[in-house]
Amino acid sequence: MRPEAFGRVLGIGLRVAGRVAGQRIGAAAQSSPTAATQTPSAPTSPNSAASGRSAGSLSSGISRGLGGFFKPFRRVGSILWLEITGVFFFLPVIVFAPTLWRTRLSYARGPDHRTFLASAVVVVIFLYLGASSFWRARRK
Repeated sequence: MRPEAFGRVLGIGLRVAGRVAGQRIGAAAQSSPTAATQTPSAPTSPNSAASGRSAGSLSSGISRGLGGFFKPFRRVGSILWLEITGVFFFLPVIVFAPTLWRTRLSYARGPDHRTFLASAVVVVIFLYLGASSFWRARRK
């Protein structure tokens, strides 16, 4: 299931549950103490629509509150993700740097010219990716 579809299903379920809860709360508030002994039935008055709307606004308020609560964790999580990604980008640099150093004398012409160029390209690309990942984490 795609994350967008899962979020949509979860949001719809939350709105429906909020509406049902609001209708039941509204029905309980409207019933008198003498009517408490009667069996409750589904409210069909125009008031039920208003209580459904208030439940919808309650569920949107809850979702905004949860979003505000998780905002710092989302920020820290994205910074941590960028730093871990940067570490994994530096691993090929560590692996290919000795090869680059060993073949440095063949940079122009020599038996290891292609090995030197390939190692240099890998080291430069992954060094850039690792450094930019840490740079982006520092800016957040």
